[in-house]
Amino acid sequence: MGSTSTAPYTHMGRRPQSGTHLPSIGTFDYQTSQAPPYSGLLTRSLTLPWRPSTFYRSASAQPAQALQSSTMESFSPSNYLNNIDSTKVPPIFPSARLALYTRYTPKDWHNAQMTNYTASNKIRSAAERLRSDAIRMAREKDHQTFQNNAESSKRLGERINDIEYWKGELEKAKDKLKHKIDDVETKRREVERLLGETEKPLRIAQENLYEREKRQGIDLVHDGVEQELIREIDTIKTCQQHLRQMLERLHTQNALNRAALHELELDASDKFRARVIDSAAHNIKTTSRGINFYHGIESVDNTVSTPETWARHTEENIRRTLSEISQSDELLNSSNQLMAQTNNDMWNQWNQVNVSLENRVQEEQIAKNKIQAHLEKILQEIFDVEQNIEFLKKTIADKEAFLQVAQTRLETRTRRPNVEACRDPAMNRLIQEVHDLHAAVTDLHGKLRQEENAVQHLLRTKSTLEQDLAIKNNSLFIDSDKVMGIRRTFTIEAPKQCAVTSVSFSHPRGLITA
Repeated sequence: MGSTSTAPYTHMGRRPQSGTHLPSIGTFDYQTSQAPPYSGLLTRSLTLPWRPSTFYRSASAQPAQALQSSTMESFSPSNYLNNIDSTKVPPIFPSARLALYTRYTPKDWHNAQMTNYTASNKIRSAAERLRSDAIRMAREKDHQTFQNNAESSKRLGERINDIEYWKGELEKAKDKLKHKIDDVETKRREVERLLGETEKPLRIAQENLYEREKRQGIDLVHDGVEQELIREIDTIKTCQQHLRQMLERLHTQNALNRAALHELELDASDKFRARVIDSAAHNIKTTSRGINFYHGIESVDNTVSTPETWARHTEENIRRTLSEISQSDELLNSSNQLMAQTNNDMWNQWNQVNVSLENRVQEEQIAKNKIQAHLEKILQEIFDVEQNIEFLKKTIADKEAFLQVAQTRLETRTRRPNVEACRDPAMNRLIQEVHDLHAAVTDLHGKLRQEENAVQHLLRTKSTLEQDLAIKNNSLFIDSDKVMGIRRTFTIEAPKQCAVTSVSFSHPRGLITA
């Protein structure tokens, strides 16, 4: 009867059960990643290489007469042919015998067609649903993609705004801190200049003490001027110590300020770089050049902070800066107070020394004037005593002449003869005169010796007064010319809050006003 080379009647195996349907075309749902409900309807035949690569299953014809189960179990073509009565069945060729069992009934043909139609409808419906789902999913994914891109751009914009805000705060803090560093540096230079200016008053006070050590005698006294000079030296040294400590504090504070400024600059530099990078990321579009795939980049996490710690870091830097600025302000106020106190103390002590020196010069001048007055009196007294001594010597000389006369008279009367040598009243008078003259001369000599002793005392007093006058002149020269002269060559500016007072110095050559 003829058949194709792929006809299934060449296979003598068991017939398939009835109710077999054609399989589906597709076996995989690309939307749900599962096999479709009709995936088991069709299979692919590997025996038809010349047919299209479609999914189907070869249909087999069912005999019109159902076979018993026992018969089907023992059925085989050879047994079936042997059991046929050759007298009742006409002779059949071998090819006809095989074709009898491979033909399909019209019902099978209609069923196969209906199965194909049903499978086709299902496949087409599934394809339509898949296409609709794909379009809907594509639209949803497009919307989600644009929404995600817009949200990412929004977040990047917010991040850029946050960076700009904190960068602005950092710049403000940097400007304030830079001004404060300049103020502290300026104040440090002022304190250093004031410390240098204290050296000359200290040297002057020490030189005044050294000059006053050249006083002589009783004038080498620990007077008020020396006490005030020692107090001035102590005051200047105390002020210098406080100024050095303030210099150290200002230097340390400026070091802390520069460290805080370094942190601010580093943070601001990081903010600037982050803003540039985020701005570049924010400006990247789908049409931008240089975009590329970086597989696995979403798994790379090189972050070292969270938004909270990121903001806290900048807040701590700003808080530290404000703290350093506050401490710098307090230190500047302390520096101003210390400088004002130093100026006041040095100015007051300088004036106190000048007042004490003025009083001492006045005392020395008064003492010198008194010594000069006493010396003049002593000189006058010496002159008077010397005149009196000359007068006493002349008086003694005059008395000796009268004594010679009286003694000569007595010696002359000793030559009276015999009884004429009478102790008459004249002789008694002469003897009395001689005794009186001797007593007068003795008294005058005694008075002369007293006068001479007085002259010696006056001369010694004169020498003492002259020596004391020389000491006073030396002390007056030291205090008025040397000490005052040195202090007049250097002037201390009066503090701004103190009124300028006029200090007068007494000088032998006039009144000097400083």
